[in-house]
Amino acid sequence: MSRYPAMFDVLKERGEGAFVPFVMVGDPDPTTSEAVIEALIAGGADALELGVPFTDPVADGPTIQRAHVRALAAGTSFHDCLEVVERVRRRHPQLPIGMLIYGNVPFAMGLERFYDECAQAGIDSVLLPDVPIRESAAFSQAAEAASVDAVYIAPPSAAAETLDAVAAASRGYVYAVSRVGVTGTERASSVEGLAESVERLRADAAAPVMLGFGISTPEQVSEAITAGADGAISGSATVKIVERYAPEIVAATSEEHGGPGSEERRHYALGALRSELVAFTAAMKEATRRY
Repeated sequence: MSRYPAMFDVLKERGEGAFVPFVMVGDPDPTTSEAVIEALIAGGADALELGVPFTDPVADGPTIQRAHVRALAAGTSFHDCLEVVERVRRRHPQLPIGMLIYGNVPFAMGLERFYDECAQAGIDSVLLPDVPIRESAAFSQAAEAASVDAVYIAPPSAAAETLDAVAAASRGYVYAVSRVGVTGTERASSVEGLAESVERLRADAAAPVMLGFGISTPEQVSEAITAGADGAISGSATVKIVERYAPEIVAATSEEHGGPGSEERRHYALGALRSELVAFTAAMKEATRRY
C-alpha cells in the first residue's frame, strides 16, 4: 500500500508542504549514492525521488545527464538500484520512495515483471518522464496490479483535457512542471499559472500536486507552497552538490589512486558531502512550513 497518503496527512496536520529531493542512484557509485540518500533523509526529506541511470535521458538537462553518465561509468544497473532501495527501505519502512526511470526499461523487461520487482524492493511510485499520458494506459494497469503508484507529469500551460487525463491517471502525487524545458538547467522555475493548474487538477480528484523542474532554492519552495502546491521536488540542486565531490570520491576509490591516504581522503570527502546535503535539505524543508 502506498505510503504517500499517510505522509501528506501528517504534513497537512503540521501545516507543512512536502520536500522531496531527487538523486541519481549509482552517482558516482552505488555505495556513495546510498550514503547520499541517507544524508537527504537525515536532513528532513519527506520522501525521495530516485533516478535510475539511462543512456538517453531526453527529459534531463546537462547536470542530471552527467549524473546518468557517472552512474553508468560505475557500472550501475537497474537491479543495482533496486538493491540500494531495498536496503534503504529496511532502514526507513514508512518513507515514501519514488523511482524516476525512462520507459525503455520497463518496456524491455516486460511491464508486469518491472512493476513487480519495483514493488518487491519497496518502491511506492514510478514516474516515466518520456511516457505521455496518452500512451500511459498499459503502464498504469501494470503498476496498479503490482500496487505501485503511477505518477504522470502535468505539463506547463497544458490543455484542460491533458490536465484532466493526468489527474485521472496519477496516483501518489501529480508532478506539475514549473516551466517548459528539461530538468537540471539554470533557468529558474516559475509558479505562473500554477494556481490555476492545481485548481483544475484537484477538481478532478487528483492526488496531491508536487511542483518540480528548476526548484533549487528555499525561496522557490516557498513560492510553490504559496501558489497552492502540496510540495516541491528538487533535483538539479541536489545533483550539483554530489557532482562537486564526485571526482575526489572516485579518485580515492579507484585502483589507480588507491595508495596510502586514499581511504582517509574518501572518508573526508564523504563527510563534507554529507554535511552539505543535510544542510541543503534542512533549508529546503524549512521553506515548506506554512506560518
